[in-house]
Amino acid sequence: MEYKGYSARVDFDEGANIFHGEVINLRDVVTFEGESVDQLRQAFIDSVDDYLEFCKERGEDPEKPYSGKFVVRVEPELHKRLAIEARKRGVSINALVGEALTKTMNATTVRLK
Repeated sequence: MEYKGYSARVDFDEGANIFHGEVINLRDVVTFEGESVDQLRQAFIDSVDDYLEFCKERGEDPEKPYSGKFVVRVEPELHKRLAIEARKRGVSINALVGEALTKTMNATTVRLK
């Protein structure tokens, strides 16, 4: 599930006969639960809205789901090959890696459907 850029993982507790979820793209812990899909979805929305309101009341900026930046460590030889290929194409290494990751994720998404 997604709402306002926040994503959730949902599990079903068969013993308690209840769905429970957690917002997965935050360092803070934001959870929710419901007995039906509709209740679960509304609880997720309410939890995200409560989190955003809590941040506002404290005068803090809510944590953004992702900044678009992350560090990847690779072998020096791969780094060299990436740099050379990027120069050949007239793009940055970031652009080259971003393109490769996009292709990989798009291929993964197609396989999951």
